Amino acid sequence: MNKLNGKTAVITGGATGIGLAAAKRFIEEGAFVFVFGRRQEALDAAVAALGPNARAVKGSVSDLADLDRLYAAVKAERGTLDIVFANAGAGSPLPLGQITAEHIDETFDTNVKGTIFTVQKALPLMGAGGSIILTGSSAGTTGAPGFTAYSASKAAVRNLARTWAADLKGTGIRINVLSPGATATELAKEALGEEGQKAYGAMTPLQRMADPTEIGAVAAFLASPDSSFMTASEIAVDGGLAQI
Repeated sequence: MNKLNGKTAVITGGATGIGLAAAKRFIEEGAFVFVFGRRQEALDAAVAALGPNARAVKGSVSDLADLDRLYAAVKAERGTLDIVFANAGAGSPLPLGQITAEHIDETFDTNVKGTIFTVQKALPLMGAGGSIILTGSSAGTTGAPGFTAYSASKAAVRNLARTWAADLKGTGIRINVLSPGATATELAKEALGEEGQKAYGAMTPLQRMADPTEIGAVAAFLASPDSSFMTASEIAVDGGLAQI
């Protein structure tokens, strides 16, 4: 433990699900965490659960002014930033033949534009030893029927890490992608129900969905010095879903 002792982290989409699980793990490892999300009620609950080493900032990654407020808060309280977990994401099914421009814009504004500016606006606060983690998806590798926009957006996120690893040469800042498969978040449980969860779990060699804490543990690895010789890489935490 304490592999993140004294580090400052930002987690977008940090109030629930994978983001909240990662925030808990980061704090257990000694980090101070800013969670960023759109719902004040969820943010308040997250900070109450996370304790004194957490702060919440309300906003959307697709709104550049909201991101400016986030990083102004980080700078005011902590001065510098060590870890960015660009985890906020959105996706809903819409099959080929029914896709709309609005659907594309909504998905890409969050998953691609939001990721780009989450990272770009963080860089002035970061230095050597910094770690950036992007949330990909197994759908970015395999595709997912009915999820054209989401799958394409996550494939784009994978390429961002490859491009930015080259752009960040000489800075000492690493960037990697964490790609979950089906994960039993609160949202997934509500959307799928018990039978749906079993069906999704059965698609993986491990015959189950991931617990968010399992994804959070890998995020902590990528944030820590244990992954110090990794950049431009992707870690699939998908129970084998996209691997065979």
